[in-house]
Amino acid sequence: MKPLPRTARAYIVCAALGAGACALPALLPPSPTPWATAGLLAALYALCELPGRCRLLGRALGGSVPPGTGSFYPVLLTAALLLPPAAAALTALPGGLLARVVEPPAGWRRTWRAAAPALATWAAARTAAALDGRAALAAPDFPAALLPALAAALAFCLVLTALDGGVRATVDGLPLRAAWRGLLGRALAPHLVHGLAGLMMGVLWRSPHGPAAALLVLLPMYLSCWVFAQYHHERAAHQATIRALVQAVDIKDSYTRGHSERVGRASVLIARELGMAGDRLDVVRFAGILHDVGKLGVPTRVLRKDGPLTPEERRIIELHPEYGHEMIRGIGFLGEARDAVLHHHERIDGSGYPYGLRGEEIPECARVVAVADAFDAMTSTRSYSRARPVPTALAELERCAGSQFDPRMVAALVRALARHGWQTAVTADEPGPQVPAPRAPGPLAARTGEPA
Repeated sequence: MKPLPRTARAYIVCAALGAGACALPALLPPSPTPWATAGLLAALYALCELPGRCRLLGRALGGSVPPGTGSFYPVLLTAALLLPPAAAALTALPGGLLARVVEPPAGWRRTWRAAAPALATWAAARTAAALDGRAALAAPDFPAALLPALAAALAFCLVLTALDGGVRATVDGLPLRAAWRGLLGRALAPHLVHGLAGLMMGVLWRSPHGPAAALLVLLPMYLSCWVFAQYHHERAAHQATIRALVQAVDIKDSYTRGHSERVGRASVLIARELGMAGDRLDVVRFAGILHDVGKLGVPTRVLRKDGPLTPEERRIIELHPEYGHEMIRGIGFLGEARDAVLHHHERIDGSGYPYGLRGEEIPECARVVAVADAFDAMTSTRSYSRARPVPTALAELERCAGSQFDPRMVAALVRALARHGWQTAVTADEPGPQVPAPRAPGPLAARTGEPA
């Protein structure tokens, strides 16, 4: 376990002291704290953490609920609209301190998860108070309350992202600009939605229906949060499955280590040029990464042979697309990536394998991967061939377009590389200068996907 840096510990201590200073006036007489409202909101926020802390409750809700799933910022933003700043900050502390922490150091993490929301809630409450947010809720004047509610949500978001960037910088040793990059853009829209939910809770809380009606706002929020967590669980499981398969191939065929990841990257570049987006891009990336998974069924002596392949060894190598398709056939989330694994060695003129498909008979995803595979094979140094320069590799792909490769895919790769460039890397175990000169093409093209 990597110890927490001293600067990070000092940063967390300062945040905790700041949170304590913000909340302390609520505890000192004569304090106008409405304890019934503050206590109920604090208990509600702490209760939202129970599914992440209680494994039994998490299983009762249909699965393992990750830590933080029950964190409901609308409760804190409701407190910012209904309570004085010190009392609003106080409502965030119990939930943070009770939050379940999986990774060590638990004490420091729990302290941070209490201090940062408390400071953000205090800032949100100060902003709402400056804009007479409580008066607008008490009127009630719902349209007029939109401005203080959204301003409070914006203040909450700014403070929380600033604090999160700071802790990332101290923990990981990043420059502040790098630590903050992207945080605000990802957090702004969700926090503004939380602000609107907090406003609805506040309006209902002050209505004749009382706090019980306000709690109904949390139900759809909780369900959406739970569904979102399940989605991330599923994506994490998918990624773990892909990583395990790729690592197994890399271990068996060490000469092409990293090849699968680069083919996945090149496949995505081509797919974006073709206008693919969203889930289809993920499928294309999976196809590129897994295109050689069938090599797990090929004898290691054949994969690592330095000399030319015999006709029998070539036939064994050419079975790897079918082996790969069989291995991943039952993995539903891969979709058309399974067809790409099976057909990525087909050729436009029908002379490829395993089935000799031609032209549009070859699945589009397979035509994308075929070009990406050949490009990386030519631009990577192997034990049996030196890397070719990118322009040389592209010229070879263009020469083979229409016979071996789909011209549309080749043109898309050329455009993508002109825009984004390409990071080549040595993939053999030996450094480049020790690699022998390339042999004449022929049998080895079956291994690499390189144009013969």
